[in-house]
Amino acid sequence: MVFGAATAGPVPPVASPPAATRSSGRSPTDALNFDDGPPGQRAFQPDVTLGGQSTLGGQSLTPNMSPQDGTLEPEARPAYVHSMLAGGIGGVCGDMLMHSLDTVKTRQQGDPHIPPKYTSLGSSYNTIFRQEGIRRGLYGGWLPALIGSFPGTVIFFGTYEFSKRYMIDHGVKPQLAYLAGGFLGDLAASAIYVPSEVVKTRLQLQGRYNNPYFQSGYNYRGTLDATRTMIRQEGISSLFHGFKATLYRDLPYSALQFLFWEQGQAWARQWRGSKEIGWQLELLTGAAAGGLAGTITCPLDVVKTRLQTQLHPEAQSAMPKPAPKDGNVPRSTPESTSQKGQKRLISTSSPSTHTPRPGAAKLHTESVLTGLKVIYRTEGATGLFRGVGPRAVWTSIQSGCMLFLYQTILRQLELHLPVERPELKA
Repeated sequence: MVFGAATAGPVPPVASPPAATRSSGRSPTDALNFDDGPPGQRAFQPDVTLGGQSTLGGQSLTPNMSPQDGTLEPEARPAYVHSMLAGGIGGVCGDMLMHSLDTVKTRQQGDPHIPPKYTSLGSSYNTIFRQEGIRRGLYGGWLPALIGSFPGTVIFFGTYEFSKRYMIDHGVKPQLAYLAGGFLGDLAASAIYVPSEVVKTRLQLQGRYNNPYFQSGYNYRGTLDATRTMIRQEGISSLFHGFKATLYRDLPYSALQFLFWEQGQAWARQWRGSKEIGWQLELLTGAAAGGLAGTITCPLDVVKTRLQTQLHPEAQSAMPKPAPKDGNVPRSTPESTSQKGQKRLISTSSPSTHTPRPGAAKLHTESVLTGLKVIYRTEGATGLFRGVGPRAVWTSIQSGCMLFLYQTILRQLELHLPVERPELKA
């Protein structure tokens, strides 16, 4: 993938393979794939297409590459273990940094109040902070997010690097390889991050235990209690609620994110005329890739959140109710009794009434396509893009930070923990 500062100065054309290459059986293009400089000075760059030629893969490289003809010499591919560790650490740091914005986005999309309590990004952020604080308010659900983030991103980056390299080495166009690599990477990681995402989403929506400020339909004491309660009352399959919707959202998101990122890095190098684009452009390309992909996939994120925060009737009846702020216990009404058959108490209003539209429409389905239709019919296009502001901000900053840290950590790993590669030996 991306990585590091390139060697300074122009690169002379390669006229013929060196003696070391001939004795080891490596081809001229194999020699181009690796920078035999000292550890820490090897620059890792994405597989890009510049000047009409693939810069990695060993299939379509031009031996005479120079800055004058618009192509850049390819660089060493990072070791898989370095990519996975750097991706895992970068992913955790990015997720934890932006968790509070993700909480605001989740509250906006899953708000069951009529009218919605959380509207704009700034006011929602301030309301949650003022009423519920940081740890159980803005950072509610941080523990399951942390538990799922590191192993999930480790698996993602390992799968992405392997599949991308394999496809490029077998003649697949780089852009298609980036798209498919992001898709496959997220698919492989989904078995780890989806259960943690379900628990995290519910705790984010709930806020603190016995929350008097926001009635979400949940009242868990913490991560362990939430997991046990869900399995006991709804079955282990509850940990995979919205699994299909999560894949519908995350697979296109990751595919688009890494396509935009790799291509953005290629354009940045072409614009600068150098493999060194600077930390500013590294941050910008990562942030732009995440923000654009997040905006495009926002409707799928809305459906995913709604499906993952639906309650089964038996879970709703067994869930302990938080005490009201004034200490008075509300009396049951026929309206609340009639709602017990719903998966989640979201709204008592039908789309045909003149009451304000619910904060979250009743889906009554596990189908992503049906969910999109229900939301569009009851809330219009704005319903499909509820929370798009926080999502765009969150994905932009998270993606920029993660990919920037990914490159930085990868350079440090190469410097302090170099991995001996047989193909680099003479």
